[in-house]
Amino acid sequence: MTTPAHEPAPQGPGAPGPAGGEAPSEELQELAAALFDAARAGQADVLEAYVRAGAPADLANGSGDTLLMLAAYHGHADAVARLAALGADPNRVNDRGQSPLAGAVFKGEAEVIEALLAAGADPRHGTPSALDTARMFQNAELAARFQASEA
Repeated sequence: MTTPAHEPAPQGPGAPGPAGGEAPSEELQELAAALFDAARAGQADVLEAYVRAGAPADLANGSGDTLLMLAAYHGHADAVARLAALGADPNRVNDRGQSPLAGAVFKGEAEVIEALLAAGADPRHGTPSALDTARMFQNAELAARFQASEA
């Protein structure tokens, strides 16, 4: 899972912008880029303030990476938990079909994994799924835990 240094314009149902299919203004693009940076940096207070003020909890960049996914991939469990509590979908995949939970397993982020599972993340969701990722990296403990959740 990679994230670009420079964000393409936000897109999708969570993207800010005018109605009618117009491109978001430069100001909105800059705000979105700042929010993506805040997610990568784990600035949970900043993210919470903007979401409470009306920013979409599932704001996604041009690659489909949401604020929650970026926070998860960069190891910020508090930001993940707070975004999920504000309505961010822990199972939303990016444009490559990757889930936040699979990214956390790939990065070995135990606290993020716990935060995502507590928020309802499905270990079987995404391509590869978190279960597939745990198996790929021979993490028998996580694979067994995820398999047990299948029952």
